Amino acid sequence: MQKLTRDDLYSLEKYAEVRPAFRAEVMAHKKNRQLAIGPNVTIYFEDRTVIQYQIQEILRAERVYEAEGIEEELETYNSMIPDGSNWKATLMIEFSDEAERREALSKMIGIEAQVWMKIEDFDEVIPISDEDLERDNEKKTSSVHFLRFELSAEMVVALKQGGRLSAGIHHSAYEHVVDQVPQHIRDSLVSDLD
Repeated sequence: MQKLTRDDLYSLEKYAEVRPAFRAEVMAHKKNRQLAIGPNVTIYFEDRTVIQYQIQEILRAERVYEAEGIEEELETYNSMIPDGSNWKATLMIEFSDEAERREALSKMIGIEAQVWMKIEDFDEVIPISDEDLERDNEKKTSSVHFLRFELSAEMVVALKQGGRLSAGIHHSAYEHVVDQVPQHIRDSLVSDLD
């Protein structure tokens, strides 16, 4: 998937004009990029459209219009765009009650290494997680983790030929499986692959 450049971004003035329509488009797009695994974990799959929106919103909020600042944001966020042989995602552990969340996070240490995606008859793909920094300590895990699922060429072919896609988490404190990823999410994820 092609990385973003300054030419792909709207100026602050133009973004102010197109923002309502662009935001609505991105929100609809994101619905095809969210996979709930059980009641409290959601994987949000990133792509070029989602990342462009994030960059545009940061530039708008921080009033960044100088080339150096824009390039900084591009450098930071382009790394989250899939490379054609992988999926990049944000895993969110979501509990509305703060006390319940705190207790759950203390029991879910290492959960990011127990997430998996599975294509057809291949082995489960365990993501490379939190490449930017460590998000666990001996007392708790973070409620946010960054994941990169690397797929073999054979897995990509199998997916493009209609192979079944499932997902789950095998953790002692959180065991959930999605037997079959919904078709609209599967189609969106397959479009990330070369």
